Amino acid sequence: MPAMQIERLLHAQGFGSRKECRALIRAGYISVAGVPCENPAAEFDPGSTDGRPGLEFSVDGQPWRFRAQAYLMLHKPAGYECSHKPTFHPSIFRLLPPQMLTRGVQCIGRLDQDTTGLLLLSDDGQFIHQWSSGKKRTPKVYEVTLKHAASAELIAALLAGVELHDEPEPIAAAACVATGSHTLDLTICEGKYHQVKRMVAAAGNRVEALHRSRVGGLALDPALASGEWRWLEAEDLARLADFPPEGS
Repeated sequence: MPAMQIERLLHAQGFGSRKECRALIRAGYISVAGVPCENPAAEFDPGSTDGRPGLEFSVDGQPWRFRAQAYLMLHKPAGYECSHKPTFHPSIFRLLPPQMLTRGVQCIGRLDQDTTGLLLLSDDGQFIHQWSSGKKRTPKVYEVTLKHAASAELIAALLAGVELHDEPEPIAAAACVATGSHTLDLTICEGKYHQVKRMVAAAGNRVEALHRSRVGGLALDPALASGEWRWLEAEDLARLADFPPEGS
């Protein structure tokens, strides 16, 4: 990327309007690579390419790295809605720094308020469309806790396909493996409304708890506690796209 004025650089990272960013700089709140900067017109190389972090700076002592686009992983807790305008529960965007809201970060797909686990977010419109599209048939793995036992008949029904209301054809799981007496790992590729819960109900059981552990080739980082987030690095983005085609 070409060099940018520090004022524009801060604005691009969500630290406020151009005027607000200019005021932060002139008030002495900004340091670049550890050196104070009070000139809004000072230019720096952002140095961010291919999802990799670039220029290191701090705002009022808070360290930051320039990123041309935001790609995030969130360990979603229960009791949060994937919406900027939630209806009954707090928004998951409360769990992110305010800079993410300013720069327009959006959920890539949604998880129900009572579903936990891996949620991806970005401000890259093309990336959001790519990974939200049902045509891509991205596999998503859910850890399912059942009301009744995870019987062989239940697994067979989910793999064979179950009929869902308003769906023209039966929907089948891409994979389904029992992990305990009342738990299973279920992989789907469609991402339809309440799909896992509806599929399990159609097969004669009930979902008691639901946790998404993987999207594509990317697993939820075990180091992230519930409610925590981190940046997706270049290797994470490569891992996300690294999944075998259906039928292989």
